[in-house]
Amino acid sequence: MIVQLCFFGMGLLALVAGAELLVKGASRLAFSFGVSPLVVGLTVVAFGTSAPELAVSIKAVAAGQVDIAIGNVVGSNIFNVLFILGLAAVITPLVVAAQIIRQEVPIMIAASSLLLALAWDGVISRMDGAFLLGLLLVYVVFLIRQSRRQSLATNVEYAEGFDETAGAWQRAQGKLPVQLVLIFAGLVLLVLGSRWLVDAAVAFARWAGVSELVIGLTIVAAGTSLPEVAASVIASIRGERDIAIGNVVGSNIFNILGVLGMAALLSPAPLPVAPAMLAFDCWVMLAVAFACLPVLFTGRIIARWEGVVFLGYYAAYTAYVILGAQSHDALPQYSAVMLWFVVPLTLLTLALGVLRELRRRPA
Repeated sequence: MIVQLCFFGMGLLALVAGAELLVKGASRLAFSFGVSPLVVGLTVVAFGTSAPELAVSIKAVAAGQVDIAIGNVVGSNIFNVLFILGLAAVITPLVVAAQIIRQEVPIMIAASSLLLALAWDGVISRMDGAFLLGLLLVYVVFLIRQSRRQSLATNVEYAEGFDETAGAWQRAQGKLPVQLVLIFAGLVLLVLGSRWLVDAAVAFARWAGVSELVIGLTIVAAGTSLPEVAASVIASIRGERDIAIGNVVGSNIFNILGVLGMAALLSPAPLPVAPAMLAFDCWVMLAVAFACLPVLFTGRIIARWEGVVFLGYYAAYTAYVILGAQSHDALPQYSAVMLWFVVPLTLLTLALGVLRELRRRPA
């Protein structure tokens, strides 16, 4: 087991380092070809931080551990909203751009709803995977067309990072050979890290006597979301609050359309969706996506107390998953408290916040 712990740790480090190199190389390469900062931010950066989820899910499908593949996507999306946004908001309240509220969050909600609809028959087929990837392509094309309306000043500001006053390493990253090396190194680390992480996670599941689904929803999901944690927390500390939120929302969209779509397309057989996930975890993922709307709508800010609520809900969700895996005697009482007290109280608080915001705004 000590050997598996070492491989698990090395896998996490390799995934984080690989995602970092891939994001740097791909974003510089995209800008070199004239892709706007908007497209780079919402696609290359957000999708790049989801590269560990993609690598792990594809490796899990190839190894036959489909519960890890699907659980990784659903668990990562829950983790991204509740834990990462919650932690970033606790560090500093997050002011939200209007575009994220009007466009990106509704797209995230639509993607989460689509996943639930496709999984309703108990499987994600190759045709479903191709459909998800097609929607991802449509989304990227939409962003590219939208980016053409960006001002020249934004592009000039972004390009200043590569002028003659920049450091030697930063200037080197603007050269094509360095960009290709960064991308290749990042991909290699992602492949190695995903292999080590999945193999160690399966060993943990067998040793602890819990299902691969639980491991995928918790340990693997949190581990592959480390790039999003780093990106959002650092952005929050530096005051780049739109990046902290946009990275999470963009990553969630890519996880469903890209990661799950690619996993289903490459799988030799339709991906079975565990009944427990369909009955609970997918609904939690959809619920936390919807929860972003009233939180972001009220003053276009995620306050510290709302961040604490998000973190509390993630702790409650993790506790439920663990109790359910062990068939613990306390599970019925715990479920009743969450269903009849905590959830209604939270919904009431959010509803009052939205009502207060509507009354405050001019007609």
